[in-house]
Amino acid sequence: MAKEEPPSASKDLQELQRKLSLLIESFQNNAKVIAFLKSPVGQYLDRHPFLALTVLVFVILSAIPVGFFLLFVVLTFLAALVGVILLEGLVISVGGLSLLCILCALSCVALAMSGTIMVSYMLASSLFNYWFSPRIC
Repeated sequence: MAKEEPPSASKDLQELQRKLSLLIESFQNNAKVIAFLKSPVGQYLDRHPFLALTVLVFVILSAIPVGFFLLFVVLTFLAALVGVILLEGLVISVGGLSLLCILCALSCVALAMSGTIMVSYMLASSLFNYWFSPRIC
């Protein structure tokens, strides 16, 4: 039986690069993305990619606590309909302060993760350019 050699890493990387470039191209050709990039906020974030990455990471990280908070508000509102009107204000205030603390902590985490992602990207890019650059002997 003849052994089949595994595909080389460079072919895998080229295939991955092709798929990623097609994904990015389809994303950039989306009408909503084009409209957002023409807005002042989109232009500002386009000029400041680290800030855009930080905002993206923060939004992703804050989706779950905000969802829990909204569920908490709805459940508290239903309890208020049953007759706990005074307690509702106190509980929502405490929940709002808890959410504020969680979002402040998540903003710090988002900033740290964005920095880590950017440094990792630059390091990986430099290593790939060094490893796969054409060399003249």
